[in-house]
Amino acid sequence: MPEGDTVYRAGRLLDRSLSGQVLTVTDFRVPQHATADLSGGTVLETVSRGKHLLTRISHGDGDWTLHTHLKMEGSWKVVRPGQRWPRAASNARVVLTTQRAVAIGFSLGIVELLPRHLEPDVVGHLGPDLLGPDWDEEHALANLRADPGRPLHEALLDQRNLAGIGNMYAAELCFVAGLHPETPVAQVDGLPRLVRRARQMLDLNKERPVQTTTGDLRERERLWVYRRDKSACRRCGTPIAVAMRKRGPVGRERASYWCPSCQPET
Repeated sequence: MPEGDTVYRAGRLLDRSLSGQVLTVTDFRVPQHATADLSGGTVLETVSRGKHLLTRISHGDGDWTLHTHLKMEGSWKVVRPGQRWPRAASNARVVLTTQRAVAIGFSLGIVELLPRHLEPDVVGHLGPDLLGPDWDEEHALANLRADPGRPLHEALLDQRNLAGIGNMYAAELCFVAGLHPETPVAQVDGLPRLVRRARQMLDLNKERPVQTTTGDLRERERLWVYRRDKSACRRCGTPIAVAMRKRGPVGRERASYWCPSCQPET
């Protein structure tokens, strides 16, 4: 699933490409909005909120928000009118066309068109956004500490605590802090430092075409532990371990990656 910095870049792309322009054609290729037509409306802005995107549109019949979420495979691409699309048209879920640009949302996990005043219904549950203007470190720390027995990896992934961390950053943050992913939040002495490191990681990567937590941009050298199971730890040489664990209220399984030597289980 894309991390918060990936969604931030997608929001910037849509904002630069569409804001201030009049929509000449809109095509919502999902059943619940298949008949919706916002052509003639003006795109005001697109903002990211954690892993969510909000494209705000002023139309003759009111102010609307297009809420999209990339989930596992989604992406937004922008091309010039008449230019070939980078992915198959059968994967498109939303197409927004202006005189200067065509924005295509491919394989989007969520597509919702709602009146602007209902935005809190879809993003109001989120904690402070690591890359947003609402960032509040103390609020994020209070959220994390509210469940002291919760495993750190799971707590970091909960978007209600702080918004923007996905499985990759959760694994990498546990590694750089020297903490096993199952360490209870209450046992994390340097929690403020870890949260600041999370914000720093996302901020440094938000403008890059590739993500790195090691500082090395070479393809196989970018990450410490994520998806490196059985490879040697970059610090000590111990093979990286991986385990599938159920996370979150719906019990979805996610992979945890760690170095058994650098991150011993207590």
